[in-house]
Amino acid sequence: MSNLWDYNLAAHPGAGLKLVGFDVEAADGKIGSVDEETTEVGSAHIVVDTGFWIFGTHVVLPAGTIERIDQEERKVYVALTKDQIKDSPEYDKHKHRGDAGYRTELGEYYRGQNIAI
Repeated sequence: MSNLWDYNLAAHPGAGLKLVGFDVEAADGKIGSVDEETTEVGSAHIVVDTGFWIFGTHVVLPAGTIERIDQEERKVYVALTKDQIKDSPEYDKHKHRGDAGYRTELGEYYRGQNIAI
């Protein structure tokens, strides 16, 4: 994986496409929906609300984990399993937004998952 925090060319949402509300599909099924997003170069990511699957939990998925985006189906496909996402560091926007230590923790976790994009 080149840069965990940037979109791969094949998966970039393109100018003007908003992913909030899109379903998120792990390698083994639906895990939730996009609650927040940023396309900022070097820190692009989505925040996924896993509400129905892991009650009340939000997780951050770096843009580099996204395999592709299907605009017609309104789905984001990621190169992670449900368990990899479930085991990722939980996100609390009040504690973690802008926290460099949390971002480092996320990077270490996802780099250890051997994601092939």
